[in-house]
Amino acid sequence: MTSSPHSALPPAVPAGSPHDRGRLMIQCQDQPGIVAAVSTFLTGAGANIVSLDQFSTAAEGGRFVQRTEFHLPGLNAAWEELQERFVAEVGQRFGIEHRFSEAARPKRVAIMASKTDHCLLDLLWRNRRGELDMTVAMVISNHPDLADEVRPFGVPYFHVPATRDNRAEAEARILELLRGNVDLVVLARYMQIITPEFLDAAGVPLINIHHSFLPAFIGAGPYQKAKERGVKLIGATAHYVTPDLDEGPIIEQDVVRVDHRHSTTDLVRLGADVERAVLSRAVRWHLEDRVARDGNSTIVF
Repeated sequence: MTSSPHSALPPAVPAGSPHDRGRLMIQCQDQPGIVAAVSTFLTGAGANIVSLDQFSTAAEGGRFVQRTEFHLPGLNAAWEELQERFVAEVGQRFGIEHRFSEAARPKRVAIMASKTDHCLLDLLWRNRRGELDMTVAMVISNHPDLADEVRPFGVPYFHVPATRDNRAEAEARILELLRGNVDLVVLARYMQIITPEFLDAAGVPLINIHHSFLPAFIGAGPYQKAKERGVKLIGATAHYVTPDLDEGPIIEQDVVRVDHRHSTTDLVRLGADVERAVLSRAVRWHLEDRVARDGNSTIVF
């Protein structure tokens, strides 16, 4: 299969009720017949394909990725049988890694933050407006400062003090809160190191927002470093969290142009705007099952 053209940004959510709407993400070694087999299976199950996006990393011998959205009356009742039949009739034949999801079932999300509020409050605001289809199960912070800001959104706020000196104890408490309760964790400027042990135990993806266009100005005071270098662009990067600090698969990035007239305060303000936009887009695409991880990279439909 060769890649199919698609827009630079993922399209808006199709109109209509999400009930009885399912999504299927697949990955496998590219080979003839995959699209036909998947389409035939869904049609035979009584589904109508609403959208289909596909990509192959090479014309021959590449990695094939496909996102299919479909409508199937009575989907909830047919869910288990549909997945079992797919494995038996299609998945095993092509060696497919797959993931079914229901559009009507919002993902449960935990947001972790420290003292900086712009990304956290932006996610809560967008969720309240219906721009992010998720259930915010909780906010976890290593500081109590943002509790009053979060309270109007009606989301549970858990203060779990965390420093390098009590990291193991803090992570154990956070894992207690997360276990079985969330499908995704978003680090909205959570200023603590995440250990490999925590990642393994969490069992769900983590998305982080990094305050620069990676890789650049890593560490504390990135905007002061950027100002001292006289940069002309500042940006932000949203990525999945891996044991390698700030080296995980990138989901989204953006930049804003600056010049010698901008102060450090200006850079912080402009950078915060970019961080909010980049993180919200990355989270939305994950919620809509548009992101496929391919090694240390991503394919976003």
